[in-house]
Amino acid sequence: MKIRKDRVKIITLGCSKNLVDSEHIMAHLKTGNVEIVDEDRKADTVIINTCGFIESAKEESINTILSAVENKEKGRIKNVFVAGCLSERYKQELEKEIPEVDSYFGATSEKKTVMGILNTLGVDYRKNLIGERVVTSPKHYAYLKISEGCDNPCSFCAIPIMRGGHVSVPMKNILTEAEKLAEKGVKELVIIGQDTTYWGLDRNGKREVAKVLNKLSEIDGIKWIRLMYAYPSRFPDDLIEAIRDNDKICKYIDIPVQHVSDSVLKAMRRGITKRRQIELLERLRREIPGIAIRTTMLVGHPGEGEEEFNELLDFVKDFRFDRLGVFTYSEEEGTHAAGMKDEISLKTKNMRQKKILDAQRKISEENNRSMIGKSIEVLIERKENDYYVGRSEKDAPEIDQEVYVSGGVGIKAGEFYKVRIHDFEEFDLFGEKEN
Repeated sequence: MKIRKDRVKIITLGCSKNLVDSEHIMAHLKTGNVEIVDEDRKADTVIINTCGFIESAKEESINTILSAVENKEKGRIKNVFVAGCLSERYKQELEKEIPEVDSYFGATSEKKTVMGILNTLGVDYRKNLIGERVVTSPKHYAYLKISEGCDNPCSFCAIPIMRGGHVSVPMKNILTEAEKLAEKGVKELVIIGQDTTYWGLDRNGKREVAKVLNKLSEIDGIKWIRLMYAYPSRFPDDLIEAIRDNDKICKYIDIPVQHVSDSVLKAMRRGITKRRQIELLERLRREIPGIAIRTTMLVGHPGEGEEEFNELLDFVKDFRFDRLGVFTYSEEEGTHAAGMKDEISLKTKNMRQKKILDAQRKISEENNRSMIGKSIEVLIERKENDYYVGRSEKDAPEIDQEVYVSGGVGIKAGEFYKVRIHDFEEFDLFGEKEN
């Protein structure tokens, strides 16, 4: 008798690091008698890989769990499993408040969680699956996680509580996974970790992320290597050389500044001063011509008065980051900042966020205007109405701007093309494929 496979849907919430964890779990499930499906109505079991980073992410995770439980109660699915950061941090509370969930597991980066999920579904954990993933992003790019957890003591961040201390993924495993991704047709590797510049310190006593990037560049088929989450404190010098000298490493870096006021940086426990931070940013621009610098700011942290905020706003206007995101501070229990008095209203935090974003919008518009008439290389991602849509070397997937390309005879998703820019918007460019 032919037995129908169990059908499982995995819902991934939060960051790209969670996505990688889910993709590894999918690979294990597929080796068992399990079918991965995209729709709830086709699934027997729904696994929710949750996020617990900030309040809005927690709310999204809770709402997703409640929706799945409702589908279970209506008989649309049989089982609901919850894993990930929210479950790692609040397992007891969740079990009490939402007992309809069949099983709660911890962080999906942990072997015990993966094994727990697999065992519950009757699938054996296989050690020979190192590096195997079911890639759910467009086939031409993939995220590559080189570390777990974080050792930095940032006052506002609960990641160490949920994910533990920093652990570098062994070089051999990183290269094996990257080679398998290249065999699947991946052309761009987006390097992620909670602090990518920390790689190697726990293994060899040295920060060796540059070595990782250079080794990855030797893999056939990989054309772009993009570095994300590069912590500014104790930034390794040889990383600058690698980005500058290796043609496969994108002239792009994501470096979360968070703030520039010395008093706020101290309160945030960032381990760096305004002067050292600006010196690093200026050095990146000076020594890597044409580099695009993305950053993240946090406004409304306890101790940020009007003077400190205006200092940050003036810096954003003066330095003119290529790409920028802004979060508002929210208290996370168990963090150092939770013990500080938060006297800043939500209205003020939102107003400060808007002022930073308005300044960046103007900068982005001016930067994009300067691109008129220039030719750039674009990796095409998809077709949208009359345009083919892609990204330049200066843009990471999902978070940065896109390039809309016309004149699309023979254009294919996943391929690189030279595009001449002829128009722009605040956060997008428009161009035509060159012959």
